[in-house]
Amino acid sequence: MNLSEIIKHYSFNGKNPSCAPYGEGHINETMVLTFSDSSEKYILQRVNDKIFNVAELMHNITIVTDFIRNKTAERGGNPDEECLTVVKTNDGKSFVQTSDGYYRIYRFINGISYQVVENADDFYRCAQAFGTFANLLAEFDATKLYESIPKFHDTEKRFRDFMASLEKDASGRAKNVQQEIDFVLKRSGYCDRITSLLAAKKIPVRVTHNDTKLNNVLFDEKTGNCIAVIDLDTVMPGSLCYDFGDSIRFGCNTSTEDDTDLSRVNFDINLFKAFAEGYLTAIGDGITQAEKNQLAFSSILMTYECGMRFLGDYIDGDKYFRVSRENHNLDRARTQFKLVSDMERLLPEMEKIIADIK
Repeated sequence: MNLSEIIKHYSFNGKNPSCAPYGEGHINETMVLTFSDSSEKYILQRVNDKIFNVAELMHNITIVTDFIRNKTAERGGNPDEECLTVVKTNDGKSFVQTSDGYYRIYRFINGISYQVVENADDFYRCAQAFGTFANLLAEFDATKLYESIPKFHDTEKRFRDFMASLEKDASGRAKNVQQEIDFVLKRSGYCDRITSLLAAKKIPVRVTHNDTKLNNVLFDEKTGNCIAVIDLDTVMPGSLCYDFGDSIRFGCNTSTEDDTDLSRVNFDINLFKAFAEGYLTAIGDGITQAEKNQLAFSSILMTYECGMRFLGDYIDGDKYFRVSRENHNLDRARTQFKLVSDMERLLPEMEKIIADIK
């Protein structure tokens, strides 16, 4: 990376710019940018153009963050401290292309992130952050956004992809996982539930984050309160149900995503209750009753979809998800399916928890 080649496109007043690696992301290269004569800090990222169309991606991020900043200011908040801010180039662009790639710069927000849900309070605050994010964007026209990853949560498409992998059986592994294959096939009726509601306009198309994990929320280290939602690379049109369900899939697992001992993998209904209360309290009137009715099921759907993707990649020969051991994707699929089974059993209780939150 040639830092001077990047910096020349911006109007920074500081001297002697330098950068150092920052964070734990795996998609983009992230650094903190500082100057020797200033306390100002920035986040400098090299955007992975093998995954994203950078122009479309930055279009999405720019108009969404501008909208959030305006809404935050209207509510008496501080946009510089509570929202991502894209630093524009001298000619008003949201990114630069240099000889070695695409780069963008954000204002630095002071805060910390966590990798693991350790207690219900943390998960409640995480839910508040994503509920507030959704509430701020409730009036935003999601049709203005590109699909940064086309049909990302189109479970019908994911099922078709799985069936194509199964038919091809590139690795010859399908014969070893018939029980898991049957698990997916038995639940094929899940796939069109949200997509059909969207198509029939019974639930609205919304701005969705699509990576609603705890580590994408910044917290105040002293107070523990949420500051801002970050990592908007997968912001695109979709359903609030996707964001809610994916948070539950990630946060309510009592073990890790790839635990080989399924006795340790259980769905924590208390964490579900904490997240549901935090999310629905924060989103307020920004959610319709039709959407609310699907939240518990969406937790099953997103977990099923993820497990199906892991199993499909295992059958393909581990072509998409990074693996570090034999049967890694299969282990991942099994943990997701264990959670699906738990949630299916607890679905009436989950739906009652949602219904009781006013």
